[in-house]
Order: sequence, then C-alpha cells, then structure tokens
Amino acid sequence: MAWGWFLYSFSPAIPLIAAEQRISGAQAGLHGTAMAVGTVASAFLSARLVGRLGRRGALLVAGGVLVTGIVVLLLGQVTALTLTGALVTALGGTLAVSAAQPALAVHHGEASASAVSEANGMGALFGLVAPLALGTSVAAGWGWRPAVAIAVVLMVVACVLVTRLPARGALGHPEPPPPPAADAAPRAAADAAPQAATERVPATRRYSRAYWLFWCALIAAVAIENATTFWVADLVAERTGAGPGIATGALAGLVGGMAVMRFAVGALLRRWSAETLLVAAFALSSLGWLTTWTATSTPVALAGLLLAGLGYGAQYPLAIALVLRASSGRPDQAQAGSSLGVGLAIGAAPFALGALADAVGTRAAFVLVPALMAVGATTVLLGRRAARRG
Repeated sequence: MAWGWFLYSFSPAIPLIAAEQRISGAQAGLHGTAMAVGTVASAFLSARLVGRLGRRGALLVAGGVLVTGIVVLLLGQVTALTLTGALVTALGGTLAVSAAQPALAVHHGEASASAVSEANGMGALFGLVAPLALGTSVAAGWGWRPAVAIAVVLMVVACVLVTRLPARGALGHPEPPPPPAADAAPRAAADAAPQAATERVPATRRYSRAYWLFWCALIAAVAIENATTFWVADLVAERTGAGPGIATGALAGLVGGMAVMRFAVGALLRRWSAETLLVAAFALSSLGWLTTWTATSTPVALAGLLLAGLGYGAQYPLAIALVLRASSGRPDQAQAGSSLGVGLAIGAAPFALGALADAVGTRAAFVLVPALMAVGATTVLLGRRAARRG
C-alpha cells in the first residue's frame, strides 16, 4: 500500500519538481535513475536480508528504510537531496516487495499468480487515490509534498500489522531449493521419461531460457509503467491544455484501470494461461496508449489512460509470477535478480523519455512506449515456447 501510494504520488510530481528546481526534463528524469540505483542495490541485499532475518524481519527493516527516504525527499529543496531521498525510498520499497512477493508465492502455491496480482491490485487501489490527492494538493497551492507524505503513515501502519504476524512459514526463513531432478532419480529413469523434464534447469545453468525471456518481459512492463507515470502529465497538458492540477490528477485514470485489472486477473487465470493474458495485456495497453497519444481533449485522454491502465494492471503481476514460476524453486533469488532488472528499467525509461522530450517534444518521445510494448509481447511468446520445450 505504502509503496504503491509513493509511486503514484511521486512519479507524476516529477514535472512539478522540475519546475520548482528549474531543471530540464532529462535532469528531472534522474529521479528515476536514483530510484533505479536504490532498486539495483536491493537486488544485492534482499536475498541476504531475508536469509538472515526471515521475510518478516526483512519487511520491517525495509519499512524503516522507506520512511527514512521519504523524509529526506520531503525536506529536500535542491536536486541533490531529492535525488538522495528517491534513492533511499526506492531501496526500502523494493526490499519490502522482495520480501512480500516470494512470501505470497510460497503461501499460495499454485494460486501464486492470482495472489501476487491481487496484492498488486491493493497497491494500485491505494495508488488510485494518490494522483487525485496530488492534484488536489497542487490545485490548493500546497505543492506536491503533502500528498507524498501520506506514504509515511501507510508504511508505519503496515509495519505495525506485520509485527503481529508469526515469523514462520511463508514469513520465516526461506526453505532450501529442491535437489536437481538429475540427482533425484537414476539416469536411466530420466532417459525413459523425457517428457518429465519440462522446466528443468541443466546443472551448468542457474536459470532456464524461459526464465530470462520472462525476465525481459518484466523489464519491458516496468519500463512502460514508469515512463508513462513520470511523463504522461506533461503529454496531457501539452495535448489538451489542461492545468498542472488536472494533468497530474489525470493519472488516476491509468491507476484506476490498473486496480480493476489486478483484481480481475485471478478470475481470468481460471480460463486463460498467464502467458496468453500477458500478451493480451500488452496489446490492450497499446490501444490505450494510442487513444491518449492522439487525444486533444482531457476526457478522451483520460479514457485512453483508463484503457491503458487495464493493460498495465496485468503486465507486472503476470510477468513477475512467470519469472518466479520459472525460478526452479528459488523464488527469493529470482526476485533479487528481477529487482536488478527492474532497477535498470526504472533508471533508463524515465530518463530516456525525458531526454527525448527535451529534444523532440513530449508527444514524439512517447513513441518509445509502444516500442517497449512490442518487445514485451515478443519475449512472452518466446518464453512460452522455451518453457514448453524444457
């Protein structure tokens, strides 16, 4: 909840920070790069932290780091401080996700994709209010800080609730991965039943080809979401003439669509595979993007963002569920590896779109988004083929 609120209140505030600090779009996009550094750092810390403290202990430490980062961000009046605050906040937020998502996957077993999606849906539901709160705060003349500060309250409440849960089972220390299939049965039996080798990982490789392809789809999904949330307010303002408060509040359409879809994914998974739904999500996102990109009125742009949000809402939870499923019994390590890629995406996408916007304008720069959607859909299809071949 707290991480979702922060993402969807802080990201659309980036153009406001640029105006406040009188910096360029590319320089403002460095806040995404700072968040990426924090996310990448979490990739090297999360598995060790969980191994030492268990998932519950890691969640509590992550909460403290996140609150510290937001306080630094809110007190910052210059770019150096706001960049530092964004970095520390992202470190704490990603550490929290890196402990929570494997815990959900372990606790729910075969229903992990639905559980992860619904958990992200709760985050999006809280995030839905965040851009509205930001727009209201800006329109009232209070600036962006009061809206972002609410994330501190949410994180403190979450930590109090976590302390009441037992530090065992899914919230305890991770179980050791199962032994390789080749060690568990005689070679003759493996030769006699080659069909049972689906998704096995050769001893010479840590993860399967399917894992890395789904990993690429995850990175594309994260890049799309962050590039959009950082800069879509500028696109809406440029194309429709909306004021800063309305333009930032319009992001609620995107987050609203995401929240609806994340609660619907569980039911959809009972009929279609995660791979099929993820490809469809990229296609739906493309249609929403096109609607917003061509809009010249705020209501049409909002409708496009709502449609795009329906696609965005399925992308991350389905992609991370596929990555964890293809991890060969190492969800915490796979989550850490995913955090590394996610950090790169968060750092590169907003900065690249901001730099492009400085050079060619916001509307032309947004062509980057459908290109990433095509990459995401392609890697999902290739990952499904690789998983079937084993």
